[in-house]
Amino acid sequence: MTAHRTITVATAAPYDVTVGENLLPEVVAAVPEAATRVLVVTAAPLRRHVGNLKALLDARGLTVVIAEVPDAEEGKTAEVLAFCWQVLGKSDFTRSDVVIGFGGGAVTDLAGFVAATWLRGVGVIQVPTTLLAMVDAAVGGKTGINTSEGKNLVGAFHEPLAVFCDVRALDTLPRNELVPGLAEVVKCGFIRDQEILAIVEANLDGLRDADLDAVRPVLVELIARAIQVKADVVAADLKESFLREILNYGHTFGHAIEYTERYQWRHGAAVSVGMVFAAELAHLAGRLSEAEVERHRAILSGLGLPTSYPGHRWDALFTAMKRDKKTRGDLLRFVILAGIGNPIRLEGPDPALVQGAYSAIAD
Repeated sequence: MTAHRTITVATAAPYDVTVGENLLPEVVAAVPEAATRVLVVTAAPLRRHVGNLKALLDARGLTVVIAEVPDAEEGKTAEVLAFCWQVLGKSDFTRSDVVIGFGGGAVTDLAGFVAATWLRGVGVIQVPTTLLAMVDAAVGGKTGINTSEGKNLVGAFHEPLAVFCDVRALDTLPRNELVPGLAEVVKCGFIRDQEILAIVEANLDGLRDADLDAVRPVLVELIARAIQVKADVVAADLKESFLREILNYGHTFGHAIEYTERYQWRHGAAVSVGMVFAAELAHLAGRLSEAEVERHRAILSGLGLPTSYPGHRWDALFTAMKRDKKTRGDLLRFVILAGIGNPIRLEGPDPALVQGAYSAIAD
């Protein structure tokens, strides 16, 4: 049994993130006493596991409503959001009741936004079941949905009551879902905690092969460290001034790939390419050495993640980057590194530098 790790996110409304095994009883215990109803937002692949949670909630005397939504990004739409509102309305949910997001990052993003918007805000408990959701989407209070114009353009900041990361949930994940989640872990190493990079480099084979029996203790350590990085940043900057923007390292270009590919790429895979793009941009701007750029490629490719993108998509990618949340007017802004562990903002770079960085990652 893996020992539980607890990370406190010390915002104005502090909450704990628990990393461990067999955490469903703790999820139920986190539902406030005043609640009488619980909406569980989830996706079909998790139906059996949600049944176990429902049984525990039922035993406590809570009225449980299940909102089963489309899996992955297909669930993050205005239509699905309206469906959840309809379920809440028909179930007479009040401000003292609670939403539980049980699933991957898309589900926790959606569940958080449902909670943020119902009656101007009800409590939400996040139970992420993928590595990506554990270290990224479920922690930090950012919620939202996609529109036809881009990803996460509609949303709200709404901090959870608690987050529970049960590492046993990762046992059922296929490799092509587990490994992309490592991109967000590595990102935390590049922007702040360099020990993450050392741990990953020492365990590349087991992590790449998703050999969970061999790397479970390593994975718990990496998850806890990545969450601690995010917790530290979020506690200092809930609503995304520059400090919080460092968590978007690799995301400006990564989100552009996702949009261009109509969300058929895994988020972590797109961010992996985005980090190499950002590293190349930093190198061309004179802020990052060639060796540090190559370290990006070595770690990410060593995990089996992509580090390049087709070279004939520039116009579509550039248009998508201009829609990025960090953009101000027509001024592109990127998070780059001035050395590993030292993220800075690059505003309005020379277009030749941006296109040069794209050329460096083009295949």
